[in-house]
Amino acid sequence: MNSNTSDKPMIRIRKGNLQDLPEMLLLFQDTITAICQRDYNTAQIEAWKSGAENKERWQNVMKEQYVFIAESENKIVGFCTLAQGNYIDLLFVHKDYQHQGIASQLYKFIEKEAIHQTQKVLTADVSKTAKSFFENMDFKVIQEQIVNVKGVDLINYKMEKRL
Repeated sequence: MNSNTSDKPMIRIRKGNLQDLPEMLLLFQDTITAICQRDYNTAQIEAWKSGAENKERWQNVMKEQYVFIAESENKIVGFCTLAQGNYIDLLFVHKDYQHQGIASQLYKFIEKEAIHQTQKVLTADVSKTAKSFFENMDFKVIQEQIVNVKGVDLINYKMEKRL
């Protein structure tokens, strides 16, 4: 499960566990803050990041979803989760590890799991920031959506891919 090229760090993909949660939450917030600024304003970023405070939701993610962790030198550099076998709930890559193929590696594990579960379609609600990545993975936009988080409207996209 390793991949390596001369200029990229060694990445290991593994199943996630509850002990990963504090580091995942930090990565979630840091990535939104650092990477999504060009697509969302400060109020939107703060509202989105506040999702990390919903401990029950994150406990349920860890209990009920397939969670894949990307690690480099014992540090979590990305994670992706699959809910109900066909919904990509979360896909985040550490702000310092962007554009190194980590999201693609995580996505391949998620897609393989969905196919293993004989799913026909993968769906995701995708941020403006992640839209081009999902398009590169052959997802199509079904519709643009406005999601209200703590009184703040955020635009995202319902996307899907036939398997």
